[in-house]
Formats: sequence, C-alpha cells, structure tokens
Amino acid sequence: MKKRAQLVCQHLENISREALERNPEIIYQYVRGRQGVYVLYRRGKLYYVGLATNLRNRLKHHLKDRHGHSWDRFSVYLTIGDHHLRELEALILRTVKPAGNKQKGKFARSEDLHRRFRRDSKRNALAQIDELFIEYRSPRQRLNELEKSGHKTVLMEYISGPMKLRAFFKGKKLTARVRRNGTIRFAGKIYTSPSVAGAAAVKRRSCNGWTFWEYERAPGDWVKLDKLRR
Repeated sequence: MKKRAQLVCQHLENISREALERNPEIIYQYVRGRQGVYVLYRRGKLYYVGLATNLRNRLKHHLKDRHGHSWDRFSVYLTIGDHHLRELEALILRTVKPAGNKQKGKFARSEDLHRRFRRDSKRNALAQIDELFIEYRSPRQRLNELEKSGHKTVLMEYISGPMKLRAFFKGKKLTARVRRNGTIRFAGKIYTSPSVAGAAAVKRRSCNGWTFWEYERAPGDWVKLDKLRR
C-alpha cells in the first residue's frame, strides 16, 4: 500500500516559556534549521500563530520582541518541506483568529465563493417567486402562454439540443428529458423550467431544479444541472 505524504513529522507541545529560557540549547537543537508552524499561548489561551523557515531564530526573537511578555507557553510543529506552510498558516489565522495576530491570512489561489453565492441566491429567489405566480396554471397552459409570448424557456440559452436528466429521490432514480425548445418532459407531462419539473417530481410546492437534476456532461460523467450556468 502506498504511504500518504505526511505534513507534520515532529512536534513539541505546551512547553513553558521558562523551560525555553532555562534549556535553550536543547530546544534549539530540536528546531535548528527546521521549518514549521509555532503557536504561543497566554494563560492557557491561544495568543499567536506563525510560520517560520527557521524556527530557532523565530522562537529566540519572540522572547524579546513586542510579544515578549505576552506569552507563557508554546508549541512547535515541524513539517517536511515548506510548500504548504503559508496556506496552513492562513487557514489557522482565518478560522481561529488569535489575539496576537494583526494580519488576516491570505490564500494564494483560492476562489472566494461569496460573490457567486450572493448571485446564485438572488437568481434562485427570483426563480421561486416566478414559479409562485404560475403555480396554479397547468404545465400545458404555461407552455402555450410561453410560446405565444415568444419568450424563451430558462434552459434555451444553455442547451444545443435535447438531452437526458436524472435525479435521485428517496432511493429512487427519476429520469426526464429536455426537449429542443428547453421544456422538460417528466412522467408524460411538459414543464417550462427545471424547478417546476423538480417540484412535480418530489410533489412539493417548490424545488431548486438546478441542483436537483443532473445531466450527462460526458459519457458516464453526470453533474448537477447548475453546471450549465457556469
């Protein structure tokens, strides 16, 4: 069996500042020229988190810098290589938020999904509102009205032709088919949007059809219908 690559190879936890001051040569021998993450504590609570490519120098520095009298215990975590150190530090700073750290951790390449989430939430809310107003008209009536008005179905701009849909609900596999005009045929009836078809499939007043239905992006590769909009 192939071994998984490890990140932390050695660690020394919850050591008093006094032990470092009395036996610096022992601790410095452990961390000399080593990289990793270190943590400073004050009265049993997390105070500061940092990373260093030379832990010996960093610990020695923190005995006298602005943090010098703000911590009483420390831990060190020695890592194999320093490739992921900065992201590891950023993850800790953003989740734990130690009192002594002034800067917020930054990820080098991670995408912030906040803006996308706001956009998709608004789109989903508008779709649900629209469906409430057409709730009491039959699918055939809605289709006729749509065709007469000349408006396109919501799927029209995302598809190039008919395609299959599937979903799983209460252990059962449901199948549907998107027609060339973007309407959806499910259980012998025609629906004008994924959410209306999804609501009919689960027998509820509303359903987010974009995350309920899946389509076959490539042979055997089924993904959420919402992928079409991205």
